[in-house]
Amino acid sequence: MAELEKILAGIEIISTTGNKNRNIENIAFDSRKVNRNSLFVAVKGTKTDGHEFIGKAIDSGATAVICERVPDNADGRICWLRTGDSAKALGMAASNFYGNPSASIKLIGVTGTNGKTTIASLLYRVFTKLGYKCGLFSTVCNYVVDRELPATHTTPDPVQLNGTMSDMVSEGCDYAFMEVSSHAVDQQRIAGLKFTGGIFTNLTHDHLDYHITFGNYLSAKKKFFNSLSPDAFALVNADDRNGKIMLQNCKARHFTFSTRGMADYRCNLIEQSFEGMGLRIQGEEVWTRFIGDFNASNLLAVYAGSELLGAARHEILTVLSDLVPVAGRLEVIRSPGGITGIVDYAHTPDALLNVIGTLNKIREGSVSLITVVGAGGDRDRTKRPKMASISAEGSTKVILTSDNPRTEDPEKILDDMEAGITPELRNKTLRIADRREAIKAAVMLASPGDVILVAGKGHEPYQEIMGVRHHFDDREELRKAFLLK
Repeated sequence: MAELEKILAGIEIISTTGNKNRNIENIAFDSRKVNRNSLFVAVKGTKTDGHEFIGKAIDSGATAVICERVPDNADGRICWLRTGDSAKALGMAASNFYGNPSASIKLIGVTGTNGKTTIASLLYRVFTKLGYKCGLFSTVCNYVVDRELPATHTTPDPVQLNGTMSDMVSEGCDYAFMEVSSHAVDQQRIAGLKFTGGIFTNLTHDHLDYHITFGNYLSAKKKFFNSLSPDAFALVNADDRNGKIMLQNCKARHFTFSTRGMADYRCNLIEQSFEGMGLRIQGEEVWTRFIGDFNASNLLAVYAGSELLGAARHEILTVLSDLVPVAGRLEVIRSPGGITGIVDYAHTPDALLNVIGTLNKIREGSVSLITVVGAGGDRDRTKRPKMASISAEGSTKVILTSDNPRTEDPEKILDDMEAGITPELRNKTLRIADRREAIKAAVMLASPGDVILVAGKGHEPYQEIMGVRHHFDDREELRKAFLLK
């Protein structure tokens, strides 16, 4: 329970109707989650407008409403609070309601197109191994110390976010590591949060179904860095030209990392195999169980972030040598017959280019690379032909298949992908809409020593078809297919 006046701290209220002297027992933006003495925040979303559900919220027990438009027949018993931005007000109200938990914990945000999950998850593991209590918000899973919570979004909604962070504070967490998606920034889900630091990975083609233009996508990422305070740090990838843009007008302390040029934090890849790679970080050599140039960059970001948070160099390197890849991120599965399977979440053109490039560097000349790849439905259609083209050009054989078709016809998604296959690449391309059968086919085509990449879903244990999530795990399917070989 909290006083309404305290919940409204820092929120720009244009007008108030009704008595603000009341206690609030719950805060909600979904009318189905309203109960007695709730504050309902009417937010206009991408599909529905919360203003249409104000009446239902009041019937369910809401006694105060934050909105951008007060109804003409406003109930006189309710406290009406009009604001110019309900989404921002929701974030700030949720933070105030839960006692501003981000001010009582060191919160680190990781943003970018690729690498967010790996960096946030590894930072959580590093500081846990160093003896600290930590929290994690990630695409794969959320954690409060060692208690696992399901993840429905890369970055949760403000109420869930602050509620979970409040639990982290209660559990004595010193640190919280969070993936910050461009959607979350644009939708003001992180409004009201105090970040100790922000990390930028890279920016490539993705989410244009939502942002429409790359400029809008870039602006959403930059908005996060613009919000950092002077006592926070901003750590950016100097190998991505957008890293400099993130630092423009950013009031936080600036730091850079690079695997290719001059930066505050440097790393070189010495050698690699399917078992791992040797790195030289800030002049110190370390062997890790990860592979790929992009993972060298991710591990460097983890090292740099850890050092900026006060961890000692030798302690960080010792822990890095003991870490294993995040689930579904270049996860290696070996067959009894000597085939190497790789399951990866790569679902953008750039991520596919990086993963396939890495596997081609490691595999020997006579070894084939067979790639199974799809594209998600109800998402950016423009990347589909690019993903197919990159997969076909970099692989010995590619099988185009279904990913999460959602409400789209899988065959039409495959039509979009096939548009990127040139006549020269057609003889090495197969089309099998059933993902299970596509994985089986890849295994049947492989010989001992070959490499199979199953890309797109990574850690996901489901396939979403017409609004229903059916159990489906690429790792399980690959293991089953290996046993049939």
